[in-house]
Amino acid sequence: MKFLVMLTADQADYDAMSGRDTARAWSRQDLDTMYAHMGALNEDLVASGELIEAQGLAEPAQARLVSADPHGTPVVSDGPYGVEERVPCGFWLVECAGRERAVEIAARAWSCPVPVGTPKPPVVVHPVDEGEP
Repeated sequence: MKFLVMLTADQADYDAMSGRDTARAWSRQDLDTMYAHMGALNEDLVASGELIEAQGLAEPAQARLVSADPHGTPVVSDGPYGVEERVPCGFWLVECAGRERAVEIAARAWSCPVPVGTPKPPVVVHPVDEGEP
């Protein structure tokens, strides 16, 4: 079965990691620890043959929402998200034995070390609809 295992964040999280939010700024060691944790998870998923794709996403301020007017002309919103709205910030697309294994992967992602006081929202595990009943 395929699953999308997804992390979420808000703009403030990105600001803290980049140092733009000096009150919550992550240190170089904090960032290195996070990258090492996620890198080890990726390596293990590659070794097990479960990883299809993994990516981190750019900050919400760079995202755009696209719709269309009644004539089909694209309408693009510059500011798609509220500052405190949690949005996808990274994901793994995995193929594994079942939901229990996908939850194990999500729990490992969630256990990533972060600075004290940094919010850790749940990790989303979403099955991929492969057209099977």
